Amino acid sequence: MEMHHFEEELTCSICYSIFDDPRILPCSHTFCKSCLESVLQLSSNFSIWRPLRLPLKCPNCRSIVEIPPSGTDSLPVNFALKAIIEKYQQEERPEVATCSEHYRQPLNVYCLLDRKLVCGHCLTIGKHHGHPIDDLQSAYMKERETHGKLLEQLTDKHWTEVCLLIENLEEQKAQCESIVQEDKKTVLQYFKRLSDILGNKKQALLAALDELKMQIVAEYDPLIEKMKGIREEQLELMSLNTLVQEEESPLLFLEKIEDICQRVKALKQKPLPNVEPVEIYPRIGQVLKDVWIKTEIGQINKVLIPKIKLVSKGKVCSRGCEKKIKSKEFLSVNPLSVILILSVLAIVVIFSQHLFINQIAFPCILDALQIVYEDFSKRLQKVVEPLWHTSNLIFEYLCRVVFSSSM
Repeated sequence: MEMHHFEEELTCSICYSIFDDPRILPCSHTFCKSCLESVLQLSSNFSIWRPLRLPLKCPNCRSIVEIPPSGTDSLPVNFALKAIIEKYQQEERPEVATCSEHYRQPLNVYCLLDRKLVCGHCLTIGKHHGHPIDDLQSAYMKERETHGKLLEQLTDKHWTEVCLLIENLEEQKAQCESIVQEDKKTVLQYFKRLSDILGNKKQALLAALDELKMQIVAEYDPLIEKMKGIREEQLELMSLNTLVQEEESPLLFLEKIEDICQRVKALKQKPLPNVEPVEIYPRIGQVLKDVWIKTEIGQINKVLIPKIKLVSKGKVCSRGCEKKIKSKEFLSVNPLSVILILSVLAIVVIFSQHLFINQIAFPCILDALQIVYEDFSKRLQKVVEPLWHTSNLIFEYLCRVVFSSSM
């Protein structure tokens, strides 16, 4: 037989490891020197006085033996066993895992508490002292038997609820993502519509300014061309006067001077245009500040484009003064006109819902309303520009109501 077949006989019954410095007790049983020292230390902890010879109960036969006062050093060494162990350790055998904390001690015991292989010293003097232990193969077979129980735990009602919860969460996530996608489309559509409205308003304002520019060109270009013609004629006469001064013939000189004088007289009699200082009213910057900035986003489409024109500077100043005196703004409008226009519009709306308005009567009423409205708008325009915009909105709305009621 191979030497390693006797490994069990070479193992200490205290530490379950290969004997380390084996010592023989008086009862003939052999143990590691360090294991006997641990047992002696444990026994002395419960003794009040220390006797001359230390009593020790043999871990194998349970007989009481006496240890000399010098301790385990005085016990005889089991040289025969030590020689066998040395030969055994020198023999070629399969590599055995050893403990990292105890030199050359094999990992041959399974600690059930820490679920790892340990050596005998770990169980007696190490950090696994007092832990439940088992054979590795036995522990392996017991754990194999628990496979079915683990599978039952992994397929019970709890895990079914987990799967259902995952499905519910994924469904809710999909719904929330769908709502977010719809809201993104709504945002894009809303701001596209708002952008279109603003773009249209921008083009309308630019068109109003372009129209004003054409009016300015039509107003000033003929006058400028006329003045340029007068200036060219003036320069021409100045040049002719210089040339006439070089004329040596008295008769020709007098004839030419007479002609120049007549032309100068006719040129000076040409009427010059009366240029008055003008300004553009209303200014777009002021309109944007007074009307557009104060307008809600949903009402931007209803804001009217102002009629921009050239007005004399004095009129613009007087309008500015009127705006400063807020207490007199509404006094400039005849209160009877306000009451009249509102009453007529209310009567038309009420009667149009209850009485039949034929195709002949309705245009007449609408023309009358248009005349009253125009007069009323002119009066309101002298007060404040925002009130003028408001009256336009009211009229357009009421016209739509009247027209829809008559259909």
